[in-house]
This record gives sequence, structure tokens and C-alpha cells, in this order.
Amino acid sequence: MTVLLYSLLIGVVAGLRAMMPAAAISWAAWLGWLNLDGTWLSFMGHWIAVAIFTILAIVELITDQLPSTPSRKVPQQFGARIVLGGLSGLALALPSGAWIGGLIAGVVGAIVGTLGGAEARKRFAEAFGQDRPAAFIEDAVAIACAFLIVAAVQ
Repeated sequence: MTVLLYSLLIGVVAGLRAMMPAAAISWAAWLGWLNLDGTWLSFMGHWIAVAIFTILAIVELITDQLPSTPSRKVPQQFGARIVLGGLSGLALALPSGAWIGGLIAGVVGAIVGTLGGAEARKRFAEAFGQDRPAAFIEDAVAIACAFLIVAAVQ
């Protein structure tokens, strides 16, 4: 049951920053915290996957600061968050055999994280009078939560 909670939470992180959970899971698999050996997701533990997902997560953190970045609620952004949330939830639950529940929990978490994250960021931006501090807070929350979730699964 705990793994489903972690799957839900990693989905929420995907709603905040789509690539952050994939990077965290890749690092966890590479460090041996998450055993994906012998599964179709075993590639995530390879150093090349770690590098690619980490670079993509960093690029996302940078591009999120640009005024031209579309809303996370447009179909392409929302869809990517749902897919990556589901995949991340599945990856966390795969070693325990609860991958279907992990997939569903990750998708639900991604929807909650996308909508809730957008609303929270809007409110923080209004409170600060600008978006950048709100974005940095959201970045910090996504990074910290992703790390704590994958560290707790080991």
C-alpha cells in the first residue's frame, strides 16, 4: 500500500515538473535504490539514461522561467505530465508487482499535481507580485519531493 502512496506522490511531482520524476527514478535505479533489473524499465538505471533524464530535467527548470513557455494545462503539456506521472508511478511499483496500481496512482497524482501546482503557483505569484519567486519555490518543492520519494522507496 505504501508503494501506491509513493506512486501517487511521484505523479504529483510530474504535475509540477514533468521530467523531474523520470530523472529521480533514473538516479535511484542507477544508485541501486530501486531495482528495475530484468524489467522493461531496466534501461532507466543505465548511466546514459541518467544523463539524458537529468539534462532534460535541468532544461525544463530553465525553460519554465521563460515567458514564452506554454501553460502546463495545454493538452501537450498536460498529456506529457500524465504520461510521465504514470510511467514514474509504474516504475516505483514495478519491483513490488503492483505496477497497475502504481500506473493509475501516478496518473491521478499527475492530474492533481498539474492542476494543484498551477493554482498554487498562481497564488504565490500574486502574493509575490511576480512569477519568478513562485517558480523557484515550485522548482525546489519538485526537486526535494522527488528525491525524498525515491529515497523512501529503497
